[in-house]
Amino acid sequence: MPSDFSLKAMNAIHRGLLKVTGGRAGWSVANMPVLELTTIGRKSGTPRKVMLTSPLREGDAIVVVASRGGDDTHPAWFLNLRDNPDVEVALGGKPAQKMHARVATAEERARMWPKITADYKNYAQYQTKTEREIPLVLLENA
Repeated sequence: MPSDFSLKAMNAIHRGLLKVTGGRAGWSVANMPVLELTTIGRKSGTPRKVMLTSPLREGDAIVVVASRGGDDTHPAWFLNLRDNPDVEVALGGKPAQKMHARVATAEERARMWPKITADYKNYAQYQTKTEREIPLVLLENA
C-alpha cells in the first residue's frame, strides 16, 4: 500500500509538472480529469491540498474515489471532508470554486461503481486489496 511519504511525493511531483509546463500538462491522467481538492485539516484546521483524478461526472457533480490504492485506511483528504464537507475544487487549471462534498449513498454507489470499474480497472483491483468499501465522493456546487 502507498505510504504517506509516497503519496505526498506523488502530489508534489504532479504540482511540479503543472508549474513547469504552465498548466499545459498534468490536468489529465489515464484519460481522467485531474483536480486539486482543498479540504480543511480535521486536526490542524489549516487548508490541505491534494491532486486527485475524477473518473466520472454525475450531472454537475464531480466524482472522486477515496481508494488510497486499496489501503485499509481512508485517505486523509476523505477524513477531512467527512468532518468538514465545505471544500474548494480547481479543475483544469481554472480558479478554485467552493463546493460541497458528500459521500455517495448506497444506491448511488451501486449505480456508479460498475461504470467506474468498467472504464478504470485499477479501482476494481484496489477494492480487492481491502475489506473496507471504497467510498465515492460527489463534489457538488455549493
